[in-house]
Formats: sequence, structure tokens, C-alpha cells
Amino acid sequence: MPDVLARTPARALTRPVQVGPVQVGGGAPVSVQSMCTTDTADVPATLAQIGRLAEAGCEIVRVAVPTAAALDGFAEVCAASPLPVVADIHFDHALAIGACRRGASALRVNPGNIGSWERVDAVIDEAGAAGVPIRIGVNAGSLDPAFAEREDLTHVEKLVGSATSFVEHFRARGFADIVLSAKAHGVVTTVEVNRALSRELPDVPLHIGVTEAGTLRQGTVKNAAAIGALLMEGIGDTVRLSLTADPVEEVNVAWDLLSAVGLRRLRPELVSCPTCGRCQWDLMGVAAEVERRLAAVRAPITVAVMGCVVNGPGEARGADIGLAGGRGKAVLFAGGEKIRTVDEADAVDELFAEIERRFV
Repeated sequence: MPDVLARTPARALTRPVQVGPVQVGGGAPVSVQSMCTTDTADVPATLAQIGRLAEAGCEIVRVAVPTAAALDGFAEVCAASPLPVVADIHFDHALAIGACRRGASALRVNPGNIGSWERVDAVIDEAGAAGVPIRIGVNAGSLDPAFAEREDLTHVEKLVGSATSFVEHFRARGFADIVLSAKAHGVVTTVEVNRALSRELPDVPLHIGVTEAGTLRQGTVKNAAAIGALLMEGIGDTVRLSLTADPVEEVNVAWDLLSAVGLRRLRPELVSCPTCGRCQWDLMGVAAEVERRLAAVRAPITVAVMGCVVNGPGEARGADIGLAGGRGKAVLFAGGEKIRTVDEADAVDELFAEIERRFV
């Protein structure tokens, strides 16, 4: 099954930007990003976390470069990383220039907190000479001063105006390898800002995500609501679903979301009914065990766990394979058709033996 299940005309309009081997924009698959939580100067720890992220399906990784002391470690990370590495820079333009010279696949900078335009231009010129793309990242805390204090503008208008003005400045400087993000912690603001940017700058690839979204549960809900809506409208070329959690969880949630909206499938989708008074087996326990074991499967299949032997196979007819149980037994089925009946105690093992035989 192909990795990309659907593309939209809006997404194909954006300009392709190359972040290492990963194309962002220009109709490429929506790429998945995350950010390391390690001290970049601790090279072994940072590379270990990048390895875990890569295994989970992360395609672009960002690391913080907060001080000059982190630059040597950053260079080592870039040289050994299995993923393209983006340098996350705030306040000090010299760090951005240093990261370009040490192997960055891209920079993330906010012109609103770098300082003077002379400093921003020095970063633009260095990145242009090195062939390093830049993500212009805008948020409420560091807007273009020309918009930040205007009382006649809404929060959305300030974010859009700042982002647009920064892009125009970069283009006037002759720099076009731009990815743009304008982030907020609210769902409605995130959607409105990115809709506006897609209209105002239809050729600029958008990095979308809800910033400061919260812990695993709340952050997943907020990202799913905002980013899911945008992706289904064809808005967004790369995603980072920020969570106050292990960054591997960001990658897991991102892939689940891309699968749910029909854009990309890397791993299985689990379909399970919500249980009811007719259920006569441990549906919740079996579903949890199947979900746990599916985490190790790399196949874009749909797996069902249903609570009713009578109706389950029919209700999950679209699943590639599944179980429906009751009274100590379970029916193993594929495409709505029964394969065999097994004991409930053996059902999960039988299911995964069949998955291994058919799909892996």
C-alpha cells in the first residue's frame, strides 16, 4: 500500500523546500517532526533520543542551540544523526550562523527575537550561501514590532501580519527556501491563522502545530482538533504535535492523526467498538493488548477488535483482519469473512500469527 493515501490541490501549490533528504511542500507527503529534550552538548544522549524518534517514524528533528558552547555538540549530532537536524535558535544571530557552518539541515528562527534587521540579514545571507533553508517561526511572544502594539488588530491579524512581513523581507533579500509557522496555544486561533496564511502566501510551505498544547491527553485533543481540521482542508506541509511528554509520543500521535485524516499510513489502525451490555468477553483488555503489540508492526493495515461474535465481522467488514469474541471464543476474520474460531485465551496470539503470515 502506498505511503500517501491522498493529496490535495492546496498542498501541491506550495514551493518545495529540501530539508536534508526530506522534501517539505510541493505536494510531498506531510512530514512528521519532533524536538529533542536533551542537552545538545550531551551528544550521546541526543543521538540516542534521535534514534528513538527515527524508529518511531520521525522524519525531521529539531534541537536547541541555546549557547555557543552547544555548537560543537551540535556539529557532532548533525554528522551522526539518521535524521536531518534543524537548529532551534533564539535571540543570538551568531548561533544561527554557527549552526549553518556546522551542518544544520535547516534553521528555525523568529526574526522578532533575533534583534535588528542587520542581524536577521546576516543570518539570511549565511543560510543562502550555505544552501540551508529557514523556518520562520512566529508566535504571540515575539511578533514584528510593527504589529505587536497595534490595538486595532486582533491576535490573529497580528500573527498573520508579522508572518507575512517577515516572509516579504526574506524574499526581498533574495531568499526563497522558507517554511513558515505561526503558532498559538488555542485551537481556533491556530486554525484561523493558518487558513489566512494559506490564502495570503499560498506558495509558502506551512509547518503547523499547536504550541504549548499541554500534556499527553489534552495536547492530543487540541492538536487533533486544530491540525486535523487544517490537514483535511489541504493546509499544512509538515507537522510537529507538541506535547508535554516524551517526544516519541509526539511522533506516535502525529502518525495516528495523519492516518485518521487519510493522508499517510505508516502503522496499523485499530478499530474497536465501545463495548456495551451485550459484550461477553474482555473486549477492553483484548483491545489494549492488541494495541500494545501493534506498536511493533510496520504495515498500513486496519485491525478490528469487536465485542459481538454475531455482528462484529459484518460491522468491521472494511478491516483487513480482526477478532470478534464472546463466551470464551473468538472469531478470527478478514474482510468480513470468517477464517476460524479460536479460544479467547489464544485469540491475540492467533491474530498476530495471522498478521505475520499475511502482512509482514
